[in-house]
Amino acid sequence: MDLTWLHWTAVAALGAVVGASELISRNKDNPAAAIRTWPALFYIAINSIASVGALGLIPANLLPSSPWMRVLLAGVSAMAFFRTSLFVVRAGDRDVGVGPSGFLQIFLGAADRAVDRTRAAVRSAAVAEIMKGVDFTKARPALPPLCLALMQNVSPEDQQVLDRSLDVLDKREAEPHVKALLLGLELINVVGVDVLTTAVKSLGEQIRSAPGA
Repeated sequence: MDLTWLHWTAVAALGAVVGASELISRNKDNPAAAIRTWPALFYIAINSIASVGALGLIPANLLPSSPWMRVLLAGVSAMAFFRTSLFVVRAGDRDVGVGPSGFLQIFLGAADRAVDRTRAAVRSAAVAEIMKGVDFTKARPALPPLCLALMQNVSPEDQQVLDRSLDVLDKREAEPHVKALLLGLELINVVGVDVLTTAVKSLGEQIRSAPGA
């Protein structure tokens, strides 16, 4: 059986899912927003087209009795190809991969920046409302553990990244209300707006600034 429109559609969808999942994993506070910008859609389309192209390049006699195996092989090979580097060069303090991965990183970076610009005003307004009246000194030891406890699937790696970010925030010179906003932003990056809202409401007056303070 030769390839049909269903096989081509499936391999295109496989590539699109790979691209979308990568964007979603990088924007945890609102995953849906990660795929609603033009650069993000273009990034997804590149992954999809690459999978379709890979399927077209696989010889028909390679796996003649299993077209679905060819679909899977095309999707996997396209993923691998676009995430490889021919060699690595040092640019300043960073290692930069030269090859297909460098090409893909350009569009991934553009998608990330587009999502950040779209979400900046929304995130700022949400954090200002949630953290209004919160005392950083009181909230710092109580709010992060509660937010993480409310979540069930925060990976150890994400928790370690959050811990490092909060350690940096502890040492930062800034007004207490500014540090409270920054604390909220760091937590939103991991747990999202809804969980942070719930945690702040649960702690209530325990983390609020004293009246007139």
